[in-house]
Amino acid sequence: MEASSWLCYRARGFGSSRVWLWLLLALVLLNCSLVLSASPYLVGMGSFDITGPAADVNMMGYANTEQIASGIHFRLKSRAFIVAEPNGKRVVFVNLDACMASQIVTIKVLERLKARYGDLYNENNVAISGIHTHAGPGGYLQYVVYIVTSLGFVHQSFDVIVDGIEQSIVEAHNNLRPGKIFVNKGDLLDAGVNRSPSAYLNNPAEERSKYEYNVDKEMTLIKFVDDELGPVGSFNWFATHGTSMSRTNSLISGDNKGAAARFMEDWAEQMGLPKQSAHANSDDLRSLHKTSVLPRRVSTIIPEPNEITDDLIQLASSYEASGGRRLAGSSITRRIRSTQQNKPKFVSAFCQSNCGDVSPNVLGTFCIDTNLPCDFNHSTCNGKNELCYGRGPGYPDEFESTRVIGNRQFLKARDLFDSASEEIQGKIDYRHTYLDFSKLEVKVSTSAGGQQTVKTCPAAMGFAFAAGTTDGPGAFDFRQGDVKGNPFWKLVRNLLKTPGKDQVECHSPKPILLDTGEMKEPYDWAPAILPVQMIRIGQLVILCVPGEFTTMAGRRLRDAVKTVLTSGNSEFDKNIHVVLAGLTNSYSQYITTFEEYQIQRYEGASTLYGPHTLSAYIQEFQKLAMAMIANKEVPTNFQPPDMLDKQIGLLPGVVFDSTPLGVKFGDVSSDVPGNSTFNKGSTVNATFYSACPRNDLLTDGTFALVEKLDGNNNWVPVYDDDDWSLRFKWSRPARLSSRSFATLEWTVPEDAAAGVYRLRHFGASKPMFGSVRHFTGTSRAFAVR
Repeated sequence: MEASSWLCYRARGFGSSRVWLWLLLALVLLNCSLVLSASPYLVGMGSFDITGPAADVNMMGYANTEQIASGIHFRLKSRAFIVAEPNGKRVVFVNLDACMASQIVTIKVLERLKARYGDLYNENNVAISGIHTHAGPGGYLQYVVYIVTSLGFVHQSFDVIVDGIEQSIVEAHNNLRPGKIFVNKGDLLDAGVNRSPSAYLNNPAEERSKYEYNVDKEMTLIKFVDDELGPVGSFNWFATHGTSMSRTNSLISGDNKGAAARFMEDWAEQMGLPKQSAHANSDDLRSLHKTSVLPRRVSTIIPEPNEITDDLIQLASSYEASGGRRLAGSSITRRIRSTQQNKPKFVSAFCQSNCGDVSPNVLGTFCIDTNLPCDFNHSTCNGKNELCYGRGPGYPDEFESTRVIGNRQFLKARDLFDSASEEIQGKIDYRHTYLDFSKLEVKVSTSAGGQQTVKTCPAAMGFAFAAGTTDGPGAFDFRQGDVKGNPFWKLVRNLLKTPGKDQVECHSPKPILLDTGEMKEPYDWAPAILPVQMIRIGQLVILCVPGEFTTMAGRRLRDAVKTVLTSGNSEFDKNIHVVLAGLTNSYSQYITTFEEYQIQRYEGASTLYGPHTLSAYIQEFQKLAMAMIANKEVPTNFQPPDMLDKQIGLLPGVVFDSTPLGVKFGDVSSDVPGNSTFNKGSTVNATFYSACPRNDLLTDGTFALVEKLDGNNNWVPVYDDDDWSLRFKWSRPARLSSRSFATLEWTVPEDAAAGVYRLRHFGASKPMFGSVRHFTGTSRAFAVR
């Protein structure tokens, strides 16, 4: 700019007759204008497949030993954004279609980033968050209590998540380009209800009167706009549990938030985003989704729709099942995605917030034996908690409930995206530290108006933890709201670890069921060292917490940080946007208010570090905020353990796969009926002789494909196992059988093109000796009207 000013001055001194100087002046002024209008940030988006083993592995979330993965509803993704000042700081935020972040995953991702980029990305400026789906493979956390039901650590689950996070960050890094960021927020009223209202009501009436609802209804969205490509992505934060899919579901799924992300990215693709204009046409954006019909992602090479005729029905009948055949490798399974690898893609993430007491099962809780409402205080039916279930909007169809809650989030996000006009401006900053939550001193207010110092406790779980929630009840005679415990279960507890007097008093009124913080064999059962992190992007502040805050707990934390940031001579004003990113960087279960903790519902019983846990978080985040204002670093005296080498995994590997004599892998076991014609909305099935999906996860590929016959008699891929309409279901005839089957189930979308189709299955088999062999097979062709 200094050189430009000098040239402007010299040009004025030479007079108007020197045309070339005027031309030079025009060029310089143009350059001045470009510099002044340059985007304040570099933005980059990335995503990658993190779908884990679709067989044999227990799902993470409900702690139900019988909930074993056996197929795919739709694939799981790691989605990342990077925002960087051109010559300054940068931040990375990763959103996982996983139950939660994992400390050991975070540690290993940071090690890989250091190997690639040096100190560019580190624990201070990288945040990794989970959406809290309860339909993803478990076994990827390092603490014992979180991997008991998965029979210990599952390296395959762990590896695919670490690989996918790394690849999504690498893609975002490579996509860094000048761009702008916009923020918007608005209320979404029908995607969450409070599942522990009796605990919420124990909060002070004066505090509750400040809020219209007993859950947070606000969604906050940021929109990323590339200077050349236009909109390239969006991330939003909204609180609702990933429990639309039930505790009996066995298909891998991103639940309602994963579905919302899928719908938003499908919509963006149909809109041609990213594209070469700086902004999408607002009329187009508003017109696409006036109805609730869901978009779908399909191959870019789908032929134009054509009317079904008798000739096409006859043509379909001429294509019989192909029979199984060997493949040279798994690369062919990437056909749909590989057609778009060189094309910029739109990345949309639906991130989790303070969802601790928020359920997506918005119709309420009912007893499955009487259809009457459950007991208000204890969520029981005639004293039994296992009969009380929440109902989603699609009840009794959990897939429909997932679709509806996902679609509601998508529609709100799309509206916020469309109308976002407030530009994010200001510097990038961050603060991070590790704390020992097992013995943290906390100053709290007394009833007399003074202050006293209290401590958090070593982790422990209460009796009501075993009662579960109305999203997924527990078993036996446990119940929510239990502040006494049961003599029999105390006896069972004492066989593992008897809590000492100090521990019992520290956690009061929680009766301790599992003293996890003091259980160390074969290694730590629960975390003690946890990360707290605060990220700033202009007027947006993200509070990254390693757990599930309840509604009021989240409100108190946000308000406390906002008060610090906007007080005194701070550069922040009242327009600051503070969001809470739950389940980030590590996992330590729940955080309730002190008052909610007294009631000992599930969330209070799962607040690991005692009644003052929330006060500890508020105190430490206030310190981060003050350090950010003062431009001071935050010291840390702790590091979380790396226990990867200690992990024990008891899940047996795949020994071998087999088929009946004379049958090949990929052969059809149950075919589509001959001369079949299907209407929109109907379901097509075919079952194939298959092999265990653990042999090859087919990452960024597919186990299932719908192919359509084009005008040149070529079969082109149109739907795969990442599409809402196509499900991949895997089964064994017996628990220890070496034989298995894959059922492909396609519900014909309302906007599917009429024509001739067939189903194709991909897989990989393991022989008794030798390496894994890939195979494929197709069904008989059929017509779609």
